[in-house]
Amino acid sequence: MKKNKISKNWINKQRRDIYVRQSRVDGYRARSAYKLIEIDEKYKIFKGGMSVVDIGAAPGSWSQYAIKAAKSGRLISIDLKKMEPIGNSMQIQGDFTEANIQNEIKQNLNGKKADVIMSDMAIDTTGIKNIDSIQTGELCKEAMVFAKDLLNENGYFISKIFMGGTFNEIVAEGKKYFKEVK
Repeated sequence: MKKNKISKNWINKQRRDIYVRQSRVDGYRARSAYKLIEIDEKYKIFKGGMSVVDIGAAPGSWSQYAIKAAKSGRLISIDLKKMEPIGNSMQIQGDFTEANIQNEIKQNLNGKKADVIMSDMAIDTTGIKNIDSIQTGELCKEAMVFAKDLLNENGYFISKIFMGGTFNEIVAEGKKYFKEVK
């Protein structure tokens, strides 16, 4: 009984959400595209010809924006879930945390380094903010460690982080690996 009420509330909230409605108009697969668009408008990250790796890509709205913004660049999208193709991007279905998937990403970069590695990964949330923050933070740290060795010298790492107990730890770790953390 309670689950139905929560589900109805979620559906009603989605109907009213301006970004959900706008994503349908703009042809994005999810409202999360606007997070990346806002980041790009503020920091001017994407340029033509870039190589981009999207970790935790499904349903694909970040990948949609990245392939459009990077124009003739290369995009590799990775997720546990199967995704509908996006342009001429390379898609890998699997668990990013597994070594064989990380090796497949490196192989598909053809020995080159990436210009942008982005992660919108999150666990299936429990609703317990502390636990969700910690577990999603661990995914962020794993993506950050992977990115530090795979990014070119002036590359960008973009990631979702939930505010919580590990936020400051993640920012501090990022400052060890990258010139700037914002």
